[in-house]
Order: sequence, then C-alpha cells, then structure tokens
Amino acid sequence: MDINLLYWKNEGKTFLSRLRLWFNILDPSSLLCSDTEIENAHSLIGSVERMVQDEKAGDAAWVLSLSSVHAGTGAILPAVFRPQAFLPISAPLVVASFLPHSGVKPALFWQFLLQSYSAGFNHANRNASSDKGIKTSLKQGLLIVGSVAYATCAGAIPQIVIQRLSMSSPAVQMFFRSVLPIPLSASLAYFNVVIVRSEESENGIQVFDSNGNSVGISQAAGAKAVRETALSRAALLGTTAAVPNLLIFLLQKARFLQRSPLLVAPIRHISTAIVLGLMIPVSFSLYPQLGTIKKEKLEKELETAAVSGELFYHRGL
Repeated sequence: MDINLLYWKNEGKTFLSRLRLWFNILDPSSLLCSDTEIENAHSLIGSVERMVQDEKAGDAAWVLSLSSVHAGTGAILPAVFRPQAFLPISAPLVVASFLPHSGVKPALFWQFLLQSYSAGFNHANRNASSDKGIKTSLKQGLLIVGSVAYATCAGAIPQIVIQRLSMSSPAVQMFFRSVLPIPLSASLAYFNVVIVRSEESENGIQVFDSNGNSVGISQAAGAKAVRETALSRAALLGTTAAVPNLLIFLLQKARFLQRSPLLVAPIRHISTAIVLGLMIPVSFSLYPQLGTIKKEKLEKELETAAVSGELFYHRGL
C-alpha cells in the first residue's frame, strides 16, 4: 500500500477530517512545484527520521505528495489533472456550459470541452491497480471517446430544443435553461465516471488487509469505488447547477434586481464559480480515499483474507 493511502487511512476517517485535508491539498500554488520537488517530497514522507527532524517541512511534503502523486501507483499526476488544478480549469468550462447560448454550436463546443476534461481527470485519477503497467486498452479508449461524444450532445439538449423548436414561451425557456440542467448535469457527471472507469468494475481492483498488505483483486470493490466516485461527482455538478438558479429565482423577487436586471447574468456566473469552488472539497470528502468493503460483499476467494471483517481499497478520485 502506497504511503499516501496509509496517510488517508490514519487521517481521513471522518468527513470533517477529510474536508480539512482537502482544503489544504487544493492549494493551486503547488502546481508550480517541479517533478523533482514532488519526488523529493514523496521520498521525505517515507523517512520517519527526516520527518521528525523537520516537522514543518514534513507537513508541506505531505500536502505536496497527496496533491501530486497518484495514491495507487505512486506516479506523478499530469499537472492539468491534479486535484488542485480541477477548479481553475473546470470553473470557466462549467460557467460557459451553463450560459444561455445564442446557438447550438457554442453549446456543443463548451460541453465538449467540459466533458473531455472531466473524462481526462476521471481517467488520470482512477484506480489503476489492475492495469499492471499496460496502456489503456482499445476498448476502453473507444468507450471514453464515445462517452465524451454522447455527453456533449446530451448536455446541449436544452439549447438544441429551444433553438430547433423555436421555444418562445418564458415558462418553457425557464424550464429548459434553469430546471432541466440540474438533473442533466448530475446524470452526465455520474455517467462520465461510470464509463471512463468501467474497467475497474469489470477487471476488479486491488484490496488490502488491515496491515496494508495486498490480498487480491476484487470486482465488488471496483464496482463500489466507481459508484462512490460517480455519486460524489453527481453531487458536485448537480449542486453547482441548482444553487445559482435557486439564488437567481429568489433575487428576482427582490426590488434591487427588478431595477437592475443586467445584474442577473454576472450574479449567476459568479455564484456558479463560487458554489463549484466550495463543492469541490465537499464532494471529494464525501467518501474516504481508502474505502472499506464488508466481508459478505466480497468474492468467495477473498472472504478468508478479511480477518477483521472488511478489506480496504483505493477509491480513486
């Protein structure tokens, strides 16, 4: 078990402890660190003696390692797919995808960028324990491309319906622009994770005993890891779509916005970015990075290894 996972096992047992950690990990300034600095940080946290000698440097090393090194493989993550890069990159894409576009092409363009980045982030932060160092299979590559294409078209459905069917009714337009995007965004976020990480459910992922020793590969653990991550991503995008629309609905009844209708759009965009920024650490904290699966839900051949009644697995992000 990688030392990052051991840290999550000890320090990420509760939602609040995970939330506190994620607020530290998501500091975008760590994106400026070089690969050499990241490797040094990862090696530093493996040395108990050096950590004791310099506690302050040890804390900084933990944050850098947790934010930049894949907890399953120990490899350095690509900079654009590190957790701390998620907000700076996804925020403009999410805001733009929620805009009331004047045509179908801009809606498809921004949805394509959002779904492509989401697929790349989900793939880079998956549990790769069953890959055994091999590259992504042709089947999985086609699934990823297909999921991006499907989600792009599905995400632009509200704009397509309004544009092609010439919907002019304010009530209908409000439904397609403010109501439908909420379940649609959550569903597509869930779909993206499930398809991109489908190999984990099919091939299984590595499971560990309470001492951190690998005891085998479990499809049940893989399915649970994918499901938990998909639910957390659905909560992230669904909430990001819902809260700004609810806020605008409430503010439109206020006299201030009635006198200044031009403020509606800026408030919507700013609130979307703020809600996304607040929800990212919350969604990452919903489930532990080192998840557990009960003995009775494991495959028969792994039940004997669950001496304590459960085994551990890396959920991914």
